[in-house]
Amino acid sequence: MKDFNFKIPQNIQFGMGILKKLPEILKEDKSNHVFLVSDRGLEKIGVVDKVKNIIEASGIKCTTYLDVVPNPTITVVNEATNLYKKCGATSLIALGGGSPLDVSKAVGVLSTFGGEITQYEGLNRVPGPIVPIIAIPTTAGTGSEVTASSVITDETRNYKFSIVSYETLPKYALLDPELITTAPASIAAACGVDALIHAIEAYLSKQASPFSDAMAEKAMELIGKNLRNFIKDRRNEEAAAGMMLGSNFAGISFAWARLGNVHAMSHPVSAFYHIPHGIANSVLLPTVMEYNAVTDNGRYEKIYNYIKENNDAITDFKPEVLIEALKKLNRDLEIPNSLKELGVKEETIEEMAIDAMKSGNVLANPRATTLEDMIQLYKNAM
Repeated sequence: MKDFNFKIPQNIQFGMGILKKLPEILKEDKSNHVFLVSDRGLEKIGVVDKVKNIIEASGIKCTTYLDVVPNPTITVVNEATNLYKKCGATSLIALGGGSPLDVSKAVGVLSTFGGEITQYEGLNRVPGPIVPIIAIPTTAGTGSEVTASSVITDETRNYKFSIVSYETLPKYALLDPELITTAPASIAAACGVDALIHAIEAYLSKQASPFSDAMAEKAMELIGKNLRNFIKDRRNEEAAAGMMLGSNFAGISFAWARLGNVHAMSHPVSAFYHIPHGIANSVLLPTVMEYNAVTDNGRYEKIYNYIKENNDAITDFKPEVLIEALKKLNRDLEIPNSLKELGVKEETIEEMAIDAMKSGNVLANPRATTLEDMIQLYKNAM
């Protein structure tokens, strides 16, 4: 068994209605003025006011930045950072899906160390601890509350870059399944499959360890059992709880095992075409799983057993069985089955492939991948 390491440095609270513990955490952290990062969608449905009211009722000042967009840009990060510095807050609350969490981490870096956010692109470029972050996820998908990365879009390059450093991990995470019960079916589906992909790619990663495997397997069990039920009825509290916790465990697994070609390929798709991250991942998954099938050492069958719809035993399992099950899952959740359906054009494939090869996730993918392989994978996904 190869050497590995892990640590669990965060305070994570889980439970229906656990949001009510927010003032207690803020006081424990000696926060008297917080900067709340979220988006207009959550403002519109009342989630932002719900959180803000809890904060202000406890006598703590709250300043908000609500202009986070999907696939957040450097411009958004700079706007939020400038407001954070101007208002005098001492801690951050990230409320939402992956985008508010990515922006909050970037704001924490810039407000602590200054400079341009591109200076921190890559692995371990953040020199020390940042402003403390309390993460409150409102989707069961990204796992960003327990991951050490922030993904930002550089519009001048049509490129999504990552800041990867354990210094950016939120100090606290509040996992309240009640917050995901109002999600539209389409968003819940895309986020749910994204969480499943996090667990699958971590489980198949060259950097997987017994620790990441344990997190990934439990994540797949929880998501596989609850995803379809959650999409059918988001107010199913048991299914919502399973999805929230499964997403969190999937995030922990890939924080320590990395991902693979699905995520390497999806970032350029989102950067070029502004396609939601979860949708891009879902569409690419069957193609990448087919490519990686030659490396399977029994794990495809284990994944299949977590996500299958019934308890029927398959005596002669082949990787194709899992690949077809993943395609059917996308169809059941009304997710498109090709990049062409998403509006991706053939003429951008080579440029996207070049960008995909820059991702560190390619090195963790179970099957070695050249630029020519990457171009063909995009063509296959069309």
